[in-house]
Amino acid sequence: MTTPETRSGTGAPAELFFEDLVPGLTVDLGTVTVDGDEMLAFARRFDPQWYHVDSALAGASRHGGVIASGFYTVSLFMRAYVDHLLSRAAADASPGLEELRWLAPVRAGDRLAVRVDVMGARPSTARPGLGTVSLTGTMLRLGPDNRPEQEVMRTRFRGWFALRPAEPTPESSPTKTSQPGGSPTKTSQPGGSPTKTSQPGSGPAETSQPGSGPAETDQPEGGTAETSRPGVGAAQAGRAEGVPAPRPDSDRAGTKTPH
Repeated sequence: MTTPETRSGTGAPAELFFEDLVPGLTVDLGTVTVDGDEMLAFARRFDPQWYHVDSALAGASRHGGVIASGFYTVSLFMRAYVDHLLSRAAADASPGLEELRWLAPVRAGDRLAVRVDVMGARPSTARPGLGTVSLTGTMLRLGPDNRPEQEVMRTRFRGWFALRPAEPTPESSPTKTSQPGGSPTKTSQPGGSPTKTSQPGSGPAETSQPGSGPAETDQPEGGTAETSRPGVGAAQAGRAEGVPAPRPDSDRAGTKTPH
């Protein structure tokens, strides 16, 4: 899920962050055409001064006709700024503007080229995790040949943008673990050396794998018990039971067999 810090100004996943908005960068915000009906509706609702709403009075004045409210022109700039930059950038709120100038009248049907220039950027001291970007926005009227004829609006303002999220740290490799109270467990392949396992609080006990030597186990309060393997002579088996083993034939002459 996209966190608020990585959303763009319109809520989509952000593509641009504070680090991308470097001084000297110019962003083309496209071209807007002034709609006459919308311009008048805005003026009647928010700025009903006669040269914005009364075509007869405005026509007889030095304006030569109805002109757009300056705040309507700023609204056109703001929409272009959102559509072409804030919709892609991890934008936060704006701390304000330093300058807003209306340099020439705007009329219905005008085609205005919009752009924004990055003037400066620094990490925010008031908002950790954000950077403050200083911007200049301009609108220029285009002529019939699409060449700029006149600058109609200029504004200097600041915006907050989220810093680029840190890359996730790679997981560390697994570590060796030992059994409680003993050494790490060692395992051997079949037919190899004895497997050593550490018991809590004691030394390693040895157990034999199939095909290896005899297994030695600790008996309580006693010595080491020896067990015979297949093929071990009867002498050894007899000693293990406490019964003397028969001597070889070469040793029987002149001796008595104990009963």
